[in-house]
This record gives sequence, C-alpha cells and structure tokens, in this order.
Amino acid sequence: MVATPDQKQFSTIPTVGIVVISLYIAAQLLSDIASLKITLIAGFSMDAGTFIYPLTFTIRDLVHKRLGKQAARQVIFLAAGINLFMALFFHFTAWLPQDPSWGLGREFAAVLGPVWRIVIASIVAEVISELIDTEIYHLWQTRITEKYQWMRVLSSNAVSIPVDSLIFCWGAFGFALPHDVVWSIFWANVMVKGAVTIVSLPAIYLVKDQPEASTK
Repeated sequence: MVATPDQKQFSTIPTVGIVVISLYIAAQLLSDIASLKITLIAGFSMDAGTFIYPLTFTIRDLVHKRLGKQAARQVIFLAAGINLFMALFFHFTAWLPQDPSWGLGREFAAVLGPVWRIVIASIVAEVISELIDTEIYHLWQTRITEKYQWMRVLSSNAVSIPVDSLIFCWGAFGFALPHDVVWSIFWANVMVKGAVTIVSLPAIYLVKDQPEASTK
C-alpha cells in the first residue's frame, strides 16, 4: 500500500516531536551541570550554563510550534522533575562510600554535589520563565499573527530571559553576595542570553507548524 501525503506527514510527527523534546531536556541538563563552573569574562561573573541555557527558550518554542501549548507546558514540568532527580542522584552518589583505589571521590563531591539553594533557584526560575515564554508565544501566534515567526521567539524571550535571570540570580546569590555583585551577575546573564537568542532565532524555521496543535 502506498502512503498518502497526509499519512507521510503524520508519520513524521512522532519523530520530530521526540527530537525537539529530547533536545530541550538535554539542553536543560547540560546547562545545569555547566552552571557549576563560575567563569569571569570581561569583568562579569557568570555561570557557564548561561552559554547553553538560552537555547532552551527557542527549543521550547519548537516544541510549542510542533506539538502545541499543552505539550510545551508538560515538557517544562517534565524537565524540572528530571533536573531535580539529577540533583538528588548526584547528592546520593557523592554521599556513597569511597573506594580507596579510586582517588577522586572528594573531587566528584566538590564539583557535582548540589548546592541546594542554587538548585532550587534554578528549577524555580526555569519553570516560571518557561511558562511565561509559553504564554507570550501562544498569544503572539493566536492573537497577533502567524507571520513573522522570528518575532514570536524574540517577543517571548525578551520577557522570559530577564524574569529567569532575576529569579535565579537573587534566589541563588541574593544576600549571600554583595548586591552590586548579584546585579552584575544578572546583567551578564541577560546580555549573554540575549545574544544567544539572536543567534538562535533562525532555528524556529527548522520545523513546520502542526495545524491542529497551533490552537491548543
């Protein structure tokens, strides 16, 4: 039997959906692990996860575009749960007794043992900012225009990135570091995330809209 064009299009939906969801969760996990490295660039302190985390907003938009609003929201909470499980698992592995023949137990615990204030601030910031990103993207798509897809991404990220950075920086470092240092970290995060957003804008055209998903 020869597949019709509609059947061929439907058969690609699971594949594309799996790819974008996998990329979203992978980017979330990698950014959280990379955030354990604090770097100093051009006088600004920032966590290394800042260089990959902004991609999650654009990838989330791809999930939204292909699978709809409800799927995007579900993926946000799924990623938050996986991030929390990762932190708990790293805590457990750091706690396990050290084999004397392996001399890197302390190093492992020092690098991957979670700092719970940072972990919680990161997860809360991710969930709130990504949900805001979802609502603005959906509003632009359904109430303004389905044209200018790059504006969907730019508009949603322009709000969600500062919100994410504000919650994370003050949740993780507020009152533990001087206020001017926290604001320095905040502005560094916003600038880098904004730059990554601009670079990643063309990615919104990598997948096609799923007609029945666009209004959900």
